[in-house]
Amino acid sequence: MPGLLEGLCQMRIVIVALILVCPVPALAQTLNVKIVDRQDNETEYTYVVPTHFSSQSNSYATCNGSESSVNCNGSTTTNGYSTPAHQVSYHVRGATFSLQLPDGRIAVVNCESKFAEHFAGPAGNHRSCRQPLVNNVQADFHGDKAKLEWVVSLDGKKRQSETYRVLAILDKPVSN
Repeated sequence: MPGLLEGLCQMRIVIVALILVCPVPALAQTLNVKIVDRQDNETEYTYVVPTHFSSQSNSYATCNGSESSVNCNGSTTTNGYSTPAHQVSYHVRGATFSLQLPDGRIAVVNCESKFAEHFAGPAGNHRSCRQPLVNNVQADFHGDKAKLEWVVSLDGKKRQSETYRVLAILDKPVSN
């Protein structure tokens, strides 16, 4: 019996050591986002997040009627918010997007040209970042990186992606 207890004790020590030594990976979050602004330039520029307005309306109507008359009542409520234009304190190069997150916040992301040794010619060893032509994309946020992915085929099976650096997450605008 002492050998069994020693074995269990050693196993517990190994499990505790593995838990302490193995880092826990940072959690990634995948969201459907909308590109609300885009800029691209191979020379350095200052990115300004544009004014953005969003609203939602809810309507309610009831009607009562008889053979000879109808009486209807209804109402609509609209709530909206806007973000004023403001300058982000980053001087950037390459593709910069403002991504509207599902909760209303804006993520500002940037991708500079990528180094690729096999390219030659006047452009050198760089290739431009892939940019979606569509506005609705999927973003996989992991630390300060956002991997954007979008559909490029009619059947939805072929996708393209590019990894962007997160410059800022702007607060959700205050409701008016």
